[in-house]
Amino acid sequence: MNPMTHAAHLFGPLFSDPESEALWDTARFVDGFIQFERALAEALAEAGVVDHAVAAEAVEDINSFQPDLAKVAENVVQDGLPVPEFVRQLKAHARPSALPAIHTGATSQDLIDTAVSLILRDANTRFEAQLAGLLTALDALIGKWGEATMMGRTRMQTALPISVSDRIATWCNPPASHIDRLKALRPLVETLQFGGPVGNRTSLAPHGDAVATALAKNLNLSNPDRAWHVTRESLTDYANWLSMVTGSLGKMGQDLALMAQQGVEEARFSGGGTSSAMPHKQNPVRAELLITLARYNATQLPAMHHALVHEQERSGSAWSLEWMVLPAMVTTTATALRHADQLIQSIESMGQSAR
Repeated sequence: MNPMTHAAHLFGPLFSDPESEALWDTARFVDGFIQFERALAEALAEAGVVDHAVAAEAVEDINSFQPDLAKVAENVVQDGLPVPEFVRQLKAHARPSALPAIHTGATSQDLIDTAVSLILRDANTRFEAQLAGLLTALDALIGKWGEATMMGRTRMQTALPISVSDRIATWCNPPASHIDRLKALRPLVETLQFGGPVGNRTSLAPHGDAVATALAKNLNLSNPDRAWHVTRESLTDYANWLSMVTGSLGKMGQDLALMAQQGVEEARFSGGGTSSAMPHKQNPVRAELLITLARYNATQLPAMHHALVHEQERSGSAWSLEWMVLPAMVTTTATALRHADQLIQSIESMGQSAR
């Protein structure tokens, strides 16, 4: 799902994060669809729309369902999304008596957006752990070299001497605020999507809100007052958060690349990149990658702002733009956090003593 790795397999190891990419693969999305349908069948019974026996049959049939993913993929271009073929197969698999509890009151967008929410929940759990690990690693740097001196620089010119801890403090403050911001964002993006055909839950009236409440509880997602089919501000706020994370890592990478510059030599790394023509060089590859990844996410962010323009009760074009951009930004952020950790672990010395 990451366009960078698909566009350039030769360079893929620089920009890929297998664990993050696995969150967006076909099997994971389909698992989200199945989780939704199972939770919906149970919610329909809890709200009194169908009998509990009917829901139990539906859950049993959903649990035993193995979709033909090749057929689903074949129909994506025709339908514009994978859910219609998925639902056709699911209903064909289920016994007739279970059908009243399968996909009732839902629409394709409910399945896709909720699957994204489930994916983001797992991504966010990992992000919190990665950011906490980054702070721990930066604290360790301060413990080792924080009291060493180095030259402070403003506008790329020598200014006054500072301590290494002064420089590292500018790297520590953003991740701490990113963690706090993510905790506030998580209920907004780890949220149920359930609106039915036109987003107002009327196909289940008067039970629509009751079904939504039970469905959110079954999936352990937050439950908005109404569907957010065409109100995408929360995902755009989240994309902005992703860009801020990679931007702060890019600042750290740029600082470290300059600190390692020959003639400055205020940081030294193990395992620097080599040159085909100049064997004396040790290029600060991971530091440079943090800059690249920050700029990539910053470039993608405007696309998420374009995707805010969802016309009327559902958009095809704005919605599908999100499918291209958001997975790539999530993967880019995870990749940057991994490179940042490895970069910090490779630091052998900091300050003027690094010369």
